[in-house]
Amino acid sequence: MKSRFAFQPRYFLFWLLYFGLVRVLFLVYYLPRTLALPAGTVPRIFGHALRLDASAAAYLCLAPFLLFVVGSLAGPRFGLDKALRWLTGALVALVALLTVADLALYGPWGFRLDATPLQYLRTPGEAAASATPGMLGLLLGLWLALLGAGWGLYKGVVGRLPELPAGFGRGRAALAGLLYLVLLAVPLRGGLQQIPINQGDVYFSAVPFANHAAINVPWNVLNSLFLQNSTRNPYQFLPDTAATRLSASLYQPGGPDTMRLLRPGLRQPNVLFIILESFTGKLVGHLGGERGVTPTLDSLSRTGVAFRNVFAAGDRSQKGLVALLSGYPNQPATSIIKYPRKTERLPHLARVLREQGYSTAYYHGGELAFANMKSYLVTAGYQRFTERADFAAQDQNAKWGAHDHVLFNRLQQELPKQPAPFFVTAFTLSSHEPFDVPMRARFPGADEASRFRNSVFYTDHVLGRFLQTARQQPWWPNTLVVLVADHGHPQPGGSPNHDPAKFRIPLLLTGGALAPTARGRQVSTYGSQTDVAATLLHQLNLPATNFPWSRDLLAPAPPAWPGGAAFYCFTDGFGVATPAGTVTYDNVARRVIERDSAVSRRQLRFGHAYEQVSFGDFLGK
Repeated sequence: MKSRFAFQPRYFLFWLLYFGLVRVLFLVYYLPRTLALPAGTVPRIFGHALRLDASAAAYLCLAPFLLFVVGSLAGPRFGLDKALRWLTGALVALVALLTVADLALYGPWGFRLDATPLQYLRTPGEAAASATPGMLGLLLGLWLALLGAGWGLYKGVVGRLPELPAGFGRGRAALAGLLYLVLLAVPLRGGLQQIPINQGDVYFSAVPFANHAAINVPWNVLNSLFLQNSTRNPYQFLPDTAATRLSASLYQPGGPDTMRLLRPGLRQPNVLFIILESFTGKLVGHLGGERGVTPTLDSLSRTGVAFRNVFAAGDRSQKGLVALLSGYPNQPATSIIKYPRKTERLPHLARVLREQGYSTAYYHGGELAFANMKSYLVTAGYQRFTERADFAAQDQNAKWGAHDHVLFNRLQQELPKQPAPFFVTAFTLSSHEPFDVPMRARFPGADEASRFRNSVFYTDHVLGRFLQTARQQPWWPNTLVVLVADHGHPQPGGSPNHDPAKFRIPLLLTGGALAPTARGRQVSTYGSQTDVAATLLHQLNLPATNFPWSRDLLAPAPPAWPGGAAFYCFTDGFGVATPAGTVTYDNVARRVIERDSAVSRRQLRFGHAYEQVSFGDFLGK
């Protein structure tokens, strides 16, 4: 009986050891980052991770321990040992799957796996398109290896369940098993303290990677699922009145005059709104990035209107869409686009312009169902959609769908037929992972940064060809073209998740509707994707009062922020950029990640206030 009585503690120990093995794999998989950690950090990672690992182990033990109690009562015919092995095998397979998904996503996303990828389950083919065949093969191999390691560890640590000794009743055996089940309450909540454990309890280092390595992935996924359904604002930094007043300071009018960019007397110009996938400022020459990667955009900065200090509101395409088309802030640990009930309450550029007599259309070479974008766009009021299924099979030569030159060719053919005035949105895709483009490489190298650089050059090149032909079209003289990225990218350089360089993006205005006096204008005001809506509407002589989170970047800056300000968020953190510099903040560790020397405490407090108020607004939608 002693051996049987020790079965459940051994089972709990098995999961603790398995999580330690998984953490070793994570540190080895990202070995360059591990080696860059300060001396002595790796052992501390394992020490600080122990409580969260124990909590995750306790969750995984709940069903097996309950099964143990039921099987003890049922007797030998129940086949308890076999049932426990099958259940454990299923749990190991699930944990291994979460582990390899985390390994694949942590590099490009910069945060440990949470509930975010679950929104892509409806379109698994689209989600898998980011990975190369070699990557998928590696991940499959690691998953099988983790299954084998789990099986070997189970046999070595847990082993077979001993039979009940003669004279030891089923009731007593079930009672002993129930005692262990009750004791799981302690590791479940991370100890006997008043507040249950959270991610912040394992954060110990000023280096984000070290803190991330201490997070338990299954626990993180489960916790994020719980938080998604929570109605409590976790970003309560200030009294509500103070937070509202401080966040509103960014939207105080600095003066009545807006810089006019369009030709005088032009009524209801067409708007062609082109969203460029992953176009980071790091590859845009006129923003101080690498030269020669975006010659089209750099040329347009000299002949159009270039905004030099615009930041993406978030780090995913669906978040960029909401920020650009609804002028709405992003959320640090979720996205409003996942909640159709909430997105129905958002303002939309397409809806506003339809009310003004504009015809609307949306073009994308991929599947609009991806990440729930279709429901958002339908709600936005677009009258016509062109997506992957609308392109010929021979033109769908990219993993994500039709390449960008195919998309622009379709635009070239159909824009002359679009009733004027029109608001047409086109979203490119070729510069998305895995950066597979139908063009000879301009930049040498097979590494991720080189492939990304070549994909951006390709999209910039076909955009240039499209605009060159468009200038000869009848609709061009009355058209304003907006060019903006959906978000930035860690490459080149592998920027950390919080790095402002990852969020700085291009925003350009061009087209025949621009007044000659506006050409070559450079706008240095700091702003966000959320500000594009108000900026555009004011140029069209339309009010933007329905877009309270959007401000006109061509109007005088607010008195409290004379150079403007841009708020952006990433998973469980935010950044605020102004002419004084940038401050970034970790919500879990509750401390600053990086802060430029000239940044004031007020700028950090503004970030706290903005996150608190905007998330409260999200909860109230």
